[in-house]
Amino acid sequence: MRNVLYLTAALAAAAATPAFATNADGRLQVKVLATGVLPDGKIDDLKKNLVGIPAGSQTKANDNVVPTLAIEYYATPAVSVETICCFTQHHVNGAGPLAGTDIVDHVLILPATLTLKYHVNLGPVRPYVGVGPSLFIIFDEKPGATARALGATRVKMSNELGLALQAGADVPVSDKGIGVTFDAKKYFMNTTAHFYTASGVEALETKHSLDPWVVSGGAYFRF
Repeated sequence: MRNVLYLTAALAAAAATPAFATNADGRLQVKVLATGVLPDGKIDDLKKNLVGIPAGSQTKANDNVVPTLAIEYYATPAVSVETICCFTQHHVNGAGPLAGTDIVDHVLILPATLTLKYHVNLGPVRPYVGVGPSLFIIFDEKPGATARALGATRVKMSNELGLALQAGADVPVSDKGIGVTFDAKKYFMNTTAHFYTASGVEALETKHSLDPWVVSGGAYFRF
């Protein structure tokens, strides 16, 4: 929440500063956003289970709010490509028979995403839709307290390629290329978690559906 407050203050200061050489017809657009990342994290497939977790066991990843930077290039007034930059951190807890357990701590994700967008100019509101590939790069994950109690000393979650669908709207607040923006993305993305013992034996392998909703709001500056 502190990050969101800092980001809101920065957006207000930037929008009030006349030093930006913005241009409503420019080809480059930069967005500064507060972003909510709302993943699923459920188990789709239990591939290996040497530790004997109960049938019907499930997991859930927590939500997070992070600052995000988006950079967009307009090939035409209606067609653009956009990429985003952010890191989001999560942990995975048990559900169902595993309720109350701590499975994975400190999962850091870089969602490298590139979308092709189509814009409609409706005057005061400029809605758009987009679609494109996304690569989730996952690192620094650690076994949670419950996984460690079962003998797991290391966990590795696979990097995966998936798809992102996007919709949103840009709302100009001046004729100089400054406005507010709202964006929602639905990702279709899986990952496989491998849990290893101190001797290097893979004791548990689970496939998870991440499929997060990613919702953002902030300011844009077009140059």
